[in-house]
Amino acid sequence: MKFLLFFLLLIPAVSVANQDEDFLSAREAFQKGNAAQLERMISRLKNSPLEPYLTYYQLRLHWDGGDSPAIKQFLTRPVDSPVMSQFRNEWLKRLAMKQRWTEFAAEFPQAINVDAELNCYAIQQRAQTNEEAALIEAREKWFSGIGQPESCSTLFETALNKGVITEQDILNRTRLALENGNVTLAKQLAAKLPKKFEFPVGDLDKASADPERFLSKRTPNKFSDGERVVVSFALQRLAKQLPQLAYSEWKKIASNFPEAEQRYFLGRLAFETARAQNPRALEWFKAAGDTPLNELQLAWRTRAALRAQNWHEVWVSVTAMSPQQQQESAWRYWKARALKSFGRNNEAQTIFTELSREYNFYGQLASEELGTAPASGIVTARHQPSKEELNWMQALPAIQRTFALYRMELRTEASREWAWATRNFDDKKLLVAAELAQSNGMFDRSINAADRTAKLHDFNLRYPAPFRQDLQGNLREHGLEEAWVYGLMRQESRFATHAKSNVGAAGLMQIMPATAKWVARKMGMRDYRSALIHDTEVNLKLGTYYMKNVLSSFDNNAAIASAAYNAGPGRARHWRGEIPLEGAIYAECIPFDETRDYVKKVMSNTVYYSKLFGQPSVSLKQRLGIIEAKNQENQKPIPDEK
Repeated sequence: MKFLLFFLLLIPAVSVANQDEDFLSAREAFQKGNAAQLERMISRLKNSPLEPYLTYYQLRLHWDGGDSPAIKQFLTRPVDSPVMSQFRNEWLKRLAMKQRWTEFAAEFPQAINVDAELNCYAIQQRAQTNEEAALIEAREKWFSGIGQPESCSTLFETALNKGVITEQDILNRTRLALENGNVTLAKQLAAKLPKKFEFPVGDLDKASADPERFLSKRTPNKFSDGERVVVSFALQRLAKQLPQLAYSEWKKIASNFPEAEQRYFLGRLAFETARAQNPRALEWFKAAGDTPLNELQLAWRTRAALRAQNWHEVWVSVTAMSPQQQQESAWRYWKARALKSFGRNNEAQTIFTELSREYNFYGQLASEELGTAPASGIVTARHQPSKEELNWMQALPAIQRTFALYRMELRTEASREWAWATRNFDDKKLLVAAELAQSNGMFDRSINAADRTAKLHDFNLRYPAPFRQDLQGNLREHGLEEAWVYGLMRQESRFATHAKSNVGAAGLMQIMPATAKWVARKMGMRDYRSALIHDTEVNLKLGTYYMKNVLSSFDNNAAIASAAYNAGPGRARHWRGEIPLEGAIYAECIPFDETRDYVKKVMSNTVYYSKLFGQPSVSLKQRLGIIEAKNQENQKPIPDEK
């Protein structure tokens, strides 16, 4: 697909490839610390829209030589690129490490996207004039189960020495670390625990590696305060693997724990049990009594109630959430469903009406509860930007940088530039940007912009359909619904042909290499080799075959088949309930955050694509269907399953 001519606004078309090559050479020279090569490349790219990157490379390579007018000049320029903001933040950290607090204080107010390390340096700077307030601020950051930067550790040590962070605070953070499975942090904190909570730190490794064996070696006598910390951790680890066994072990030693700690453990056990989709979860949540539950625990208490179809408990769990958590689309929808089950239809309808204005999975379901089609009358509407609007947009340096970086397959940098360029756009400008990106084959960036509009929408930009001609033969061969295939592809790759996930899934349909090899063998593709996974034609052929495979294996239900495509057939099969489940409940209760979000979005996408393609209307609820309960037949692995 051809790129628009705005790439050529500053340079002749014949030199675009040369400039790309020069920029990549400059980038490589910076990474290798080759100052001479970098200077040569910069001299050849004087008028490039990528100049902020070149200046960043130059300044970073030479800043060990001390301050320079060039650094001050760069910092005083209007921030026109995320790389300029990145440089300021890195410079601020350098000032802090050198204890140059006056200069730090002058520059910090201009910082954008402040990370944890820089934030703690800023607190260190404020401690120079108001230590008490700074240490109180530092204490708020203390309560985290993950490690913190060294800049925070300095503050924490001071706060500990001055008693701002208490012994109880140390114990509470140790528990947070253990809840997160962060044994390394827990060991570091153990050295700071008061004497009565001391325990052999090696016990944490034993409890983590084999909690069942560790617990079997404990004599059910009275534990010391320190032993209770480690035993509680071992029980939580075991609960992740075998909840019923963890409960059996717990009953043997529960009397050693104070009542508050007993309720705390039962709350953790219930949470892990709910995630494991064990029907006893609600029982254990009830046994936990009034122990405080965090957001994750409350979410899983609600999901456990949904799988049990206990609408009263759904309502109780949602109303126990914070006002902020209750405003999430999922919990508003399920609260309304609970109210409807009680016959409180007016209250339910009020929530459904408000929710139906949102163009997402729960907005669609809410519309259907009201008897209306989701996004009725708006899906097929188009917004056509004017030539003047497109010209203005394509002249923006940040947009030019985005397209140049994208062209060079520097996707991370391109995505940051795009986010920076469009961060303050109103709906109209977002749609102009989306149109420009789609015209140049940057479907992921186009979707990113079009998805963010609040009132003015263009669903053809939100739900593009490239490669339709390439797909038709595969669709006919496998009898697949085009809207579902596009709904899945949009979620998998955003139509980036060279997309690659962290786990190695590749191409438009994000196929795992092992799956691709298996499918190719099943299809009789004798000449298949791993490099072909990025070939559009081959990727679509393999992906649609696999989609048909999982669809046929899962009752021709697209919801559970989508879960199988993303997380594997074995997991999707295991996630069936002990009783038949609505497809929406099945999706809501998927234990993997990524797959849960994935299935909802694929199914939501499918409804919109169906409308855009002019296909017969099928509601989201119909598409989700009823997921059959576990039985001996549907729990059998598929032969030669991948």
